[in-house]
Amino acid sequence: MTGTTFEVLAEPNRRRILDLLRPGERSVGDLVRQLKMSQPGVSKHLRILREAGLVHVRRDAQRRWYALSPEPLAELDEWLAPYRRFWTDRLDALERYLDENDRNTPETKEDER
Repeated sequence: MTGTTFEVLAEPNRRRILDLLRPGERSVGDLVRQLKMSQPGVSKHLRILREAGLVHVRRDAQRRWYALSPEPLAELDEWLAPYRRFWTDRLDALERYLDENDRNTPETKEDER
């Protein structure tokens, strides 16, 4: 049994695997070459990602092709949405403050003359 999606994604190599799968499916061998890891190490991470529902596998003769499963990522995105709004609001407020502060600096006032 694997941990939560957050626990699974806390491991950097698993996030790298998901990044590599973003454009489309890849074989285990391709992932091994891209990650410069051992095949057993990559397979271990893929198993954990598969058990967490983040990837799915397609068998083609002797090869296994892995691809993203977007559903858990969509759930994660939904959970993060209120926090994203929190930061967006804060960044908007900072931008307004900086704009206002810029308009009130001596250099700006001289330029306005």
